Amino acid sequence: MENKITSHIVKGIILSAISIVFAIVVYTFNLYEMSVLSYINYALFIGGLIYGGILFSNENSNNVTFGNVFAHGFKTTAVVIVITALYTYLSVEFLFPDMVDKAILISKKEMLKNPKMTAEMIDQSTAMVKKYFIPFALGGTIIGTGFLGLIGSLIGAAVAKKNTNPFENTAV
Repeated sequence: MENKITSHIVKGIILSAISIVFAIVVYTFNLYEMSVLSYINYALFIGGLIYGGILFSNENSNNVTFGNVFAHGFKTTAVVIVITALYTYLSVEFLFPDMVDKAILISKKEMLKNPKMTAEMIDQSTAMVKKYFIPFALGGTIIGTGFLGLIGSLIGAAVAKKNTNPFENTAV
């Protein structure tokens, strides 16, 4: 009987769902300013990719290469990017339209801590953030998730057990 292999699409949907639920909890309880929560979300994503790589290797009876496991992890990342980018757009535009105002308020607080920032500079910055919030949010989601996915996929491919020997010369 052949092993059933869990698709990268299923793994991507699961990781996206975890990330989205996490984001909703942060939004609902106004936990934006607790930066440690971002690190927890990143760790969950990277950990999920590592576990997904190990699972992929085990489901293939460990007859995989580094490249196979890495490709599977990065395909999972691509699924997560698509779903979280879609969620980001929908949440900012329709579900939580006040998110932009909350983000501007937080950034304004941070700018006020800087003595070199004048009131005019702060107003210009907040106006620009408000105008370009969606492109910045989508760009940050795509680039950030892609970077974390690269790291998680590399680690997952490195730690997954493999029966193949990359140093073995099969050509004579």
